[in-house]
Amino acid sequence: MDLIAQGSPHSVPRLGTRVFLLLFLLAFAARLTIAGVRGFDQPRFGDWEGYVAAAKQLVSSGTYPDRTNALFFRPPGYAFFLALATLGHPGNIAIDKTVGAAAGSLVAPLLALLSLRLFRRRGLAIATGAAGALHPSFVLFSSDVESETIFIPLLLGFAALLLAAADRRASRLAFLAGIALGAAALTRPSALALAPLLAAPLFDRRSPPRPRGRLAGLAILGFALALSPWIVRNLLHFGELIPVSDEGGCAFFDGNSDWANRLYELKDQREVESINLEMHRDKVARLVAAGIGPGTKGFESPSRRSMALVRSTLEERRRDPAGTARLFVRKLWHWIRPYPILFWSLPVIVSASALYVTLYVLAAVGLATAKRRGAVRFSIAVMALSTVLHVLVLVLWRYRVPYWDPILLLYGAFGFTRFLPRGAQVEAA
Repeated sequence: MDLIAQGSPHSVPRLGTRVFLLLFLLAFAARLTIAGVRGFDQPRFGDWEGYVAAAKQLVSSGTYPDRTNALFFRPPGYAFFLALATLGHPGNIAIDKTVGAAAGSLVAPLLALLSLRLFRRRGLAIATGAAGALHPSFVLFSSDVESETIFIPLLLGFAALLLAAADRRASRLAFLAGIALGAAALTRPSALALAPLLAAPLFDRRSPPRPRGRLAGLAILGFALALSPWIVRNLLHFGELIPVSDEGGCAFFDGNSDWANRLYELKDQREVESINLEMHRDKVARLVAAGIGPGTKGFESPSRRSMALVRSTLEERRRDPAGTARLFVRKLWHWIRPYPILFWSLPVIVSASALYVTLYVLAAVGLATAKRRGAVRFSIAVMALSTVLHVLVLVLWRYRVPYWDPILLLYGAFGFTRFLPRGAQVEAA
C-alpha cells in the first residue's frame, strides 16, 4: 500500500512563473487589505507579545529568552522569522504584519502546485490556488502577528516536496521535505506528530526497495538536521532534552484539567482574559504544591515545570473517569465542527458553517473519487494524526485550520469538478 504515489512523474503540466506570481499577489493583496482594515499597528492575536518580545531579544542580544510566558518558552521558529524577515525591527507591528502576509501568501501557489501534481489539471490548479488566496481562515490568520503565517506554508512545502520527491525519485527534494517539516515543528510542536509520514516513500511500489529507502532516509535526515541545533542548544542551556519547547505541560493542563470544560463553554469574549488569569493562578498554585513554585531551584527546570502540570492534570482526570469521557467527546466535537467558538457573531458562525459544510461534502467526494489513492491515504493520515494529537492535548478551532483546510480545499475543488458536465471537466484541465 503506497501512501503518496500512484501517478506518472512525467505527466505534470507546468503552472508557470507568471501564474505563480499572480496567485501570490492575489493572496498578498487580500491579506494586506484585511491587515489594513483591522489596523496595521494593532495586533489582535492574544499571544503576539511573547513572540515579538522573543524576536526583539534575539535582535538585541542574540539569545532566546528562557521564558516567553511566565511558565514556559514558546517554539522559536516564528520569533526567528520575525527577527530575520523584519531586518531586525520586529517591534514594528506594521512590518511584522507585512512580512507575515507575504509569507502566508505562499499558500496560494503552493496549493496550486500540489493540485497540479495530484490531479494533472492546470485550470483546476489555478482555481485551487485562487481559493487558497481568498480562503477566509487563511486570510484572517496570516494578516495578524500569528505563527500561522509561516506554519501553513511550511506544512504545504513539506507535502509538496515529499510528493514531488516520490514522483521524480529526487533525493534532494526528499531531504528538503524533511527540513520543511522540521522547520514547521520548530514553529508549532504539533507538527512532530507528522514525523512518521516522512517514511511514506517506503510504501511507493513504483520504485524498488532501495530507492524508496533512500528517499525516506533522506527525508528523516533532513527533519533531524533541522531540529538538532535547537535540541543541542536546549541540552547545553538547560541540561535537558527538549525537542522544541516546554509549553506542552501548560497546553495539556489547559486542554484536560477541569478548566477545559469552562473554556469550551465560553460564549463571551470578555470572559477570556479573566478565565486565563484564574487558570494561571491555579497552575502556579499547583507548582507551589509540588515544591517547584516561582523562586525555587526546581522552577528553573523547564521539564520539571511541564511534567508537574501534566501529573497534576492526569490525577484530576483519574478522579473523574465519566467526566473525562465527556470532555474528550466535547473536544472531538470542537475539533470537527464547522463553526468557530461561540463568541463570534451570528453572521460569522452561519457563514463559516455554510462554508465548511460545503467543503466537507465536496472534499469527501474528492477523496472518494481521486485516482491517486496513495495521496488520499496520506491526506487522511494527516487529518487523523492531527486530530488524535489535539484531542489528547488541546483543541482550539484555529489549530485545525493548518492541517485540515489545505486538504479540504485541494480535494474540495476536485470534488466540485465531479458535479460538472463532462465538457466542463475537460475545460477545467
